[in-house]
Amino acid sequence: MPRLQQAGAARPRTATVLAALLAFAALLFGATGAAAAPADVRQAAEAAQPAAAASSVSGKTYVIGTDTTFAPFEFRDAGGELTGIDMDIIRQIAKNQGFSVEIKSLGFNAALQALSSNQVDGVIAGMSITEPRKQIYDFSDPYFESGVQMAVAKSNTDIKGYEDLKDKTVTAKTGSEGETFAKSIAGKYGFTVKSLDQSATMYELVKSGNAVAVFDDYPVLAYGISQNNGLKAVSEKEKGGSYGFAVNKGKNPELLKAFNTGLADLKSSGEYQKILDKYLKDPSQAAQSSFWDLLANSFPALMKGLGNTVLVTAISFVLAMLIGLFMGFFKISTSVILRGLATTFVNIFRGTPLLVWAFFFYFGVPQLTGQPIDIWVAGVLTLSLNAGAYITEIVRGSIQSVDPGQLEASRSLGLGYAKSMQKVVVPQAFKIMTPSLINQLIIMLKDSSLLLAIGFAELLYQGQQIYAGNFRITETLLIVAVLYFVVIMLLTKLANVADMRFNK
Repeated sequence: MPRLQQAGAARPRTATVLAALLAFAALLFGATGAAAAPADVRQAAEAAQPAAAASSVSGKTYVIGTDTTFAPFEFRDAGGELTGIDMDIIRQIAKNQGFSVEIKSLGFNAALQALSSNQVDGVIAGMSITEPRKQIYDFSDPYFESGVQMAVAKSNTDIKGYEDLKDKTVTAKTGSEGETFAKSIAGKYGFTVKSLDQSATMYELVKSGNAVAVFDDYPVLAYGISQNNGLKAVSEKEKGGSYGFAVNKGKNPELLKAFNTGLADLKSSGEYQKILDKYLKDPSQAAQSSFWDLLANSFPALMKGLGNTVLVTAISFVLAMLIGLFMGFFKISTSVILRGLATTFVNIFRGTPLLVWAFFFYFGVPQLTGQPIDIWVAGVLTLSLNAGAYITEIVRGSIQSVDPGQLEASRSLGLGYAKSMQKVVVPQAFKIMTPSLINQLIIMLKDSSLLLAIGFAELLYQGQQIYAGNFRITETLLIVAVLYFVVIMLLTKLANVADMRFNK
């Protein structure tokens, strides 16, 4: 709006705002680099170590990526601890070989991306050893021989074999042996395969009637059935491949050697068979429990997730406000460069999905820079930059909505441009933008749930961890939804009170 721009003051104002923005950017990215530096130094030091013997891993700590929902290989028990065949094996091998492990529960696809971007040192997640994967990763000796089975809903009496699947839809887990096998026979038997990321959601798809059958790894199906997942197996086990522990090709050979040595020791001592029997030979039948038992058992984990959700939203909103204020003023600047910068920023972050940036910051940036990024940094950058683009337009629109005569009147009374904006225009603009800012805060709180895709332990992520082990998806998600509703209502009430107090 021309009347808000005074040519004589444009240049110093532009320089001042630009200098402030550069200082803020230097502070933000300097902090990020400083946080990432120790991990980079650790990786460089490890790369310099000779890969001669398994003993070279003694005393080291390795970050291991895994799936989130692949019981009985990895899942969380009633106490929220990550457990399962894979977890017991990697922890026992670490103990046997004298190194420590830090487990990152990310999801299968996210774990592989984390490995490729050097966010983790290895992956153990019921991962089949295949020729295409061997071109990218180095695998350990097989630690489990798998196979595939088909299951249907308990109440289904129509599907008894593959020949009954004609013109039907089945489901399988993305990237799994079950998916590979199902697609290999889909043409022969005339059915369609719908791939999903989690075993628990696949089972719900079958129980809801949106798919007639599921193809999954037989131990996963067997364990799920024992935990009352509502399915029954209707086919014999098909021969499958082997599961292996993976590291990036040519990296961490000492870790791979230690894994193979430790695995051999576990097998010779009988500990390996004990681990398998614990989860597969006679898995304990899940006792039927009430909704209130589920609520009581899951409440601590959900509260932890809720705390992370609120904290990441609060931090991101503060940064988004700073970014939005800078860019909002840039958009009404007399400088073509600043207006172009702000417009480009808004177009990029408002015109691309938030999830793309979550993956880019957490997995892409480490591959480009060689420095790992903390998941909190990636989450905050994702939310703040996305919301900052929207707040930029809120600020711009609110300032331009103030009657231009207000600025002219204040200038005629002898106030300078900066004072006129500070005392007259901005207070009125703030009243206009407050409802939109409250709405943006609520949107950010809900958008934080998308960070579960990179393994950020927010509220919905914790809900997934819970129903992955007990297969009570509907009830668990109902509890999660109620928690979101309560927090958003309280947040809205608080924001409205603040609005009434400061905008009387």
